[in-house]
Amino acid sequence: MSGSVPEGVSSAPPAPRSRGLTVVAGLLAAAVVAVLGNVVVAVLAHAAGASDDFAALHLSAYAPLTVFGVVLGAIGWAVVRRLAKHPAGLLRWLVPVLVVVSFAPDLSLLGGGTPGSGPLAVAALMVMHVVVAVVAVAAYRRVLPLPVR
Repeated sequence: MSGSVPEGVSSAPPAPRSRGLTVVAGLLAAAVVAVLGNVVVAVLAHAAGASDDFAALHLSAYAPLTVFGVVLGAIGWAVVRRLAKHPAGLLRWLVPVLVVVSFAPDLSLLGGGTPGSGPLAVAALMVMHVVVAVVAVAAYRRVLPLPVR
């Protein structure tokens, strides 16, 4: 029949289960891309002279924290998305503020007793926070789109 939907193809929205799988796949992809971005930052920081003694620039230290950041951010995004009257407006200022606040632990390493925690290494950590935020927000916009209100 002309104009009919072929068998097996539906124009209905995806079932909740497939929507959940889409979100999980999107967050997994974001975590992988963010970890790879942070690998680049760490390699460049070491090439520029950051100390190998600085444990925070080792994959084993930042990879789990990167994944944690993507997941925690998704939870926050989902809460704001669901509860805020104007989620886009709130997130427009909330995300940058939270990224800046996340710099505090990094900045506290300056002048401390942590081996290798010079300005270059600390700056690299701060850049890593920005990498995670940029990648994660791009993923959230795709798999957890904001409602139009």
